[in-house]
Amino acid sequence: MTAEKTREWLSSLTIYWNIRILCIGLLGFSSGLPLLLVMGTLAARLSESGVSLQDIGAFTLVTFAYGFKWLWSPIVDQLPFPLLCRLFGRRRGWMLASQLATAGCILGLGFSNPAESLWATALWAIALSFASATQDIVIDAFRVERLNSEEMGAGAGVIVLGYRLGMVVAGGGALILADLWGWAGAYSLMAALMGVGVLAALILPDPPLPTTGEGTPRPSLAEWVRHAVVDPLRDFAARRGWLLILLFIALYKYGDALLSAMSTPFYLQMGFSKTEIGVVTKGFGITFTIIGGLGGGVLVARLGIMRALLVCGVLQAASNLLFAALAISGHNMPVLMATIAVENFTSGMGGAAFVAYLSSLCSLSYTATQYALVSSLMATARTFLASGGGWLAEQMSWLQYFLLTALAALPGLLLLLWLMRLPQPPAGVTAVSAAKD
Repeated sequence: MTAEKTREWLSSLTIYWNIRILCIGLLGFSSGLPLLLVMGTLAARLSESGVSLQDIGAFTLVTFAYGFKWLWSPIVDQLPFPLLCRLFGRRRGWMLASQLATAGCILGLGFSNPAESLWATALWAIALSFASATQDIVIDAFRVERLNSEEMGAGAGVIVLGYRLGMVVAGGGALILADLWGWAGAYSLMAALMGVGVLAALILPDPPLPTTGEGTPRPSLAEWVRHAVVDPLRDFAARRGWLLILLFIALYKYGDALLSAMSTPFYLQMGFSKTEIGVVTKGFGITFTIIGGLGGGVLVARLGIMRALLVCGVLQAASNLLFAALAISGHNMPVLMATIAVENFTSGMGGAAFVAYLSSLCSLSYTATQYALVSSLMATARTFLASGGGWLAEQMSWLQYFLLTALAALPGLLLLLWLMRLPQPPAGVTAVSAAKD
């Protein structure tokens, strides 16, 4: 690489000092914090309580709200939350309401006891998923509306970085705290850390309302439904190859979803303690998450979204093979550290590229609804397609299971190659305008 090219790549990093970009990273932390509290960390808690692998795998269904958040996204997109939206604005009002609800549900889940009542734990997990999914709806809309096209790649990088940091804290951090303070104490601190997102919501101003060109409020329920529900879907469906796009979104992270569903029970069965899991898989891996997330944002800026998706997708699939090597070596700390370093790096890169891609699909007039639709498909793959991960893990060895997770990434990559052959609308062009050209 020439000195000039090196300077160009390094200059791309200066955008990360923008106050909007930094606050988007804090919102990413707030968004990522609840996820493992109803997935990996909760799986460790269930495993410790004597719940079977099959039931732990089925427990991923409690996160169904992430896959169906598009159902209530039009309400978040178009209707104000009482009082808070009047005080803080359309996006920030909803953001603060969902953050407070998420913190309350984390507390409820922390004080439940799966050994005494598995159903009570499941209900709190469902409530937390719903509150967290609502927060994701408004944060995603806020990010797309606050950032310009030049900032989109960096915004995707920092929100993935913040998201992964939130997962580190809720994963490794919560496991370490559970050893020291018990599960109720660990979850209580996680609830308090939701204040990071509240701070970011208070710093940044609310995005301006988009102009629809119609000028007057719609007087009837039918008109509101048309504008809030029908128009966003029709706008998206006008995009070239929209069915292939939806299928690609559902399958791109399928391999990672299968891996994540069973990773914590796998570590425990390999003989790693909760503290070892927390320190190595999360604490040690945080450096590589940061590098991967920031690198993914730069890769999008330099290569473009589609080529960055391809590079990151191949690397993500390859990283799953290292888990197969760990299954062979057993309780081996150097192999665990190498596996987590590579997995966190490639996952951070792939996440940044994927978020940038999803953001590019949205029209500013329907940001919350359209982003909720496309991100819900990703969550549906993670929830429903990966819910049988526990059953698969019981039918085969860990080595076979992780080889299967690498193969599960291939359908998404093949669809990506197909999509790359389709004409891509230029940046800033909506689906409808592109279809009319």
